[in-house]
Amino acid sequence: MSSAVASRSAIRRLINAAQHTACPCHGCRAGGAHNPIHALQQMRRYATPVESLPVEKEYAFEVAAANLRFGEGVTREVGMDFKNMGARKVAVFTDPNVAKLPPAKMAIASLEAQQDLPFEVYDRVVTEPTEASWRDAIAWAREHDCSHFLAVGGGSVMDTAKAANLFTVYKDADLFDFINAPVGKGLPVTEKLRPLIAVPTTAGTGSETTGTAILDITSMAFKTGIANRALKPVLGIVDTLNTRTASRELHISSGLDVLFHSLESYTAIPYNERTPRPSNPIYRPAYQGSNPVADIFSMWALRTTVKHLPRVAKNGDDYESLSQMMLAASFAGIGFGNAGVHLCHGISYPISGLNKKGPQFKYPGYNVDHPIIPHGITVALPAPAVFQFTAPSNPDRHREALAVFNEVGLSDPSITSIPDSAIGAHLYEAIARFLDNLNVPRGLKAVGYTNNDIPALVDGTIPQRRVLDLAPGIGDVAGEDGREHLTKIIENSMEY
Repeated sequence: MSSAVASRSAIRRLINAAQHTACPCHGCRAGGAHNPIHALQQMRRYATPVESLPVEKEYAFEVAAANLRFGEGVTREVGMDFKNMGARKVAVFTDPNVAKLPPAKMAIASLEAQQDLPFEVYDRVVTEPTEASWRDAIAWAREHDCSHFLAVGGGSVMDTAKAANLFTVYKDADLFDFINAPVGKGLPVTEKLRPLIAVPTTAGTGSETTGTAILDITSMAFKTGIANRALKPVLGIVDTLNTRTASRELHISSGLDVLFHSLESYTAIPYNERTPRPSNPIYRPAYQGSNPVADIFSMWALRTTVKHLPRVAKNGDDYESLSQMMLAASFAGIGFGNAGVHLCHGISYPISGLNKKGPQFKYPGYNVDHPIIPHGITVALPAPAVFQFTAPSNPDRHREALAVFNEVGLSDPSITSIPDSAIGAHLYEAIARFLDNLNVPRGLKAVGYTNNDIPALVDGTIPQRRVLDLAPGIGDVAGEDGREHLTKIIENSMEY
């Protein structure tokens, strides 16, 4: 049996858990009695110091992903898929912009071509979904009671469809019952959800492969979501025609999401270093830490994105690169959908949420009437500082990433001559240079944030336990050490 020690950070986690009415521990999730203060008292009864108490590490990882179909024009097959599944009625989710574009029209035509296949269309999905938009979609889905779901759009559409599916099955559940702890209760999904087919129209989120759904909790000024394998689509239809109408800005933002999905999952803590080991397999999280299977998908997606995203940015008609980015998004989805992401995404959630109340920055190229910093951009803004911070945790993996960004082999003298202690600084510069070549804003100040906003950004990052627990070197983010680390990372992300 693997074992570790219960450090002061473990004590802080128990105290932190006691302060939340929705305790994230397995005992509470399963309906059992639990009192973190009692647990502390029990620990103090040991004759040995607290630092010597055993903590069970994880010893296994799971691999879960949607089935994928990749090819040019495969959206036209979706109607036959639902017919083959014996669908009674299909709920089609999209947004007002995509509804007017070829991908949605192709999908609708495919449904219409099937005899006796009723469907209803929900086209009110908003970019960067909120509590209010999810509740509207859930109410609609519950009212129409469809047997199958179809999502045609970017991550916002696919994530909204996942939530609508979940809460159609759980008719009496509240939104926060399943939202990740400690923000919500983080309850396990034990019921079988209805079949969902996802047709992405951006090369970004990889949501067609994962059980993750993200929303903006506007009342708290940050993003979080639901992460459970039960939410993943039964099929992701990756049609290389479907991103051809996207703007350059959308291509770049989506592609940056792919980039950091890949790099974060590859540098996450190893799965067998994650604690505590679940008491039951149903509690094993979707985000498990880096593992041999996820590594393969993540590294391929990283190399592909570094090669092809700049080509797409230069020429939106480079169909080969558009196609490769679609595949990279799905590969990265398989990688992070099983390994998880960490600090870039954890910090990105308050960057996005606080923008609506603070800077109110409206990113160019997005046809919306509200302040928005696209998700891929919010992830990229802290990235140079993040990987400078995480590099000492695993210099070898960060050295591999540096070789990819520098477009050289791992045995190249320019890589091998760098001492481990300097890898972080070199990777900082390589990522910053890559972002600069894509005209990404050069740090948080470039989108309106000031040093006065740093405490609020830290406060919005700390609740993101599902990703921060995977961050190498961060320690217990609920404690003073974690706050200090996050503060320094965000300070170093203000400009570069």
